[in-house]
Amino acid sequence: MATDASLRAGDIEAARRFADIADRDAQSEFQRVRAHLTRGHITFATGFDNEAPLMLLEAARRLQPFDLDLARETYLIAWGSASFGAANRGSLLAVSQAIRELPAPEGSPRLLDLVLEGFALLITDGRSAALPTLRRAQAALADCPVQDLLKWGWAAFGVSPLVWDDLAMPETRARALDEVRRSGAVSDLPVYLHSLGIPTVLSGDLAAAGALVAEAEAAADATGVPMAQHTQLLLTAMQGKEAEAMELIEATIEEAAASGQLNGAATAQWAAAILYNGLARYGLALPAAHAGSESANLIVSNWALPELVEAAARAGDDTAARGALEGLVDATEPCDTDWAQGILARCRALLTDATAADGLYREAIERLGRTLLRPELARAHLLYGEWLRRERQRAEARVHLRTAYEMFVSIGMEAFAERARRELLATGDNVRERKSSSMSGELTAQEKQIALLVRDGLSNPEVAARLFLSPRTVEWHLRKIFTKLGISSRKQLGDVLSGGEA
Repeated sequence: MATDASLRAGDIEAARRFADIADRDAQSEFQRVRAHLTRGHITFATGFDNEAPLMLLEAARRLQPFDLDLARETYLIAWGSASFGAANRGSLLAVSQAIRELPAPEGSPRLLDLVLEGFALLITDGRSAALPTLRRAQAALADCPVQDLLKWGWAAFGVSPLVWDDLAMPETRARALDEVRRSGAVSDLPVYLHSLGIPTVLSGDLAAAGALVAEAEAAADATGVPMAQHTQLLLTAMQGKEAEAMELIEATIEEAAASGQLNGAATAQWAAAILYNGLARYGLALPAAHAGSESANLIVSNWALPELVEAAARAGDDTAARGALEGLVDATEPCDTDWAQGILARCRALLTDATAADGLYREAIERLGRTLLRPELARAHLLYGEWLRRERQRAEARVHLRTAYEMFVSIGMEAFAERARRELLATGDNVRERKSSSMSGELTAQEKQIALLVRDGLSNPEVAARLFLSPRTVEWHLRKIFTKLGISSRKQLGDVLSGGEA
């Protein structure tokens, strides 16, 4: 570590200048970096996002002799820029190694300290070594003051998916969103709406996720704050809306290539893999899943691995499938959660012999059935049913395929529902195509959003404040909603918005 004596005069001046900048108001360079990271748009003052992690790393090193706390904050921002922005694995390793050389914090470690150490250990020493610290960070998240949660939410929100905790992931983000709404921080609202949007999509509540996206867009329009499209990417992919999803995916990849923000491209590739696996176009899902799994964003890369295993197994690429499974073992085996072990069992079943596969599929269904992740459970039933059909166990195959089909329809995952329906037909079952209970063909996006908020008990003025509309406009929309749905009261919305809309 550099000392006062070893620092050149220019380095000392630069460090002092950076420390001074960082202590100024929200217009400072430091605050802008943190704000852009929070919003998922890492647009640094330099404009060179691939260089930003190493520039921030150098700034953190220069700060160390003068302000260790500020240096630790800067190291975490450097780590975030390497993983969540530039998606640069080389920079991520360099930053992580530098963090590991930091002196231990005095006293009890804070949330910042635990997140910083856990993230760095994950890169330098692996998941098993990092897990105890990440679990402590997860516990600290549950008990920390909400202001700390808001200050470091962009980083701390990465803890629960890295330890495969499907329960903590939405709870932590919902808590932060509630505080942002309470405080009236409208410019921050899109950030926290989108952060909750991802676990909401993963839970299978696609209508609620769509409402979060619409609310985020309304807030972004009102404040002029640009937003990443990660929730919308995942939502359209899960719904199986090929034309809409591919337009958004291609635009995101193109924008990421132009700006150097490769994290957006990784998310888009992961979404494309989900879309194409649902459409049973495994040859197209394979390269998309592979690209997503190569990202330095450890969350996206982990979540892309099951897509890669499935796509490669179905495409007959045994080498790619087994390589992806090895990566998934590293990512999940140390984490004894139903989410991690359920996904691992499902993927192992795809690549094992008939004797072991049956037990693994049953384990996957049992474990995923204890999670919030209805789409993952439905996909376990689908894969098990497909396997049973190929094993000529048609009667049992129909049970699991029909379960999968009904779940996909109720969630609104139309491509996967069609895949399950075709498999049912192949078993000799006479099943008619049935559309999701989604209102998307009847209500506009804004009408759906208003209907869901009213269903949840909000008054017209409360809905108006949430969506930046006038109460009169909300009342006008609500009359149209009642007409379209054939109802006459607010209480009836609870009955109409059931199934996939609940």
